Amino acid sequence: MPVSKGRRKPKRAHAPTTTPPKEDKTSPKWYAALMFSLMAIGVVVIILNYIGIFPGGTDNNYLYMGLGGIAVGFLMTLWYH
Repeated sequence: MPVSKGRRKPKRAHAPTTTPPKEDKTSPKWYAALMFSLMAIGVVVIILNYIGIFPGGTDNNYLYMGLGGIAVGFLMTLWYH
């Protein structure tokens, strides 16, 4: 029984022998400071809201601002290197 030769692959023109060097991704120092300060300010705003220091008593808008600051701080951790 005859044996099939199979399909031959064309030769590549020139394959690169080395990979390009990878860059080290590092975040600037202000990014980490901003990230942690947003979370801390959010916690402080929530505590001050429950104490009742802000005008208007314990208003939910201050609570939402505090939770928003914490959420933005945690979202910033996703892109921190």
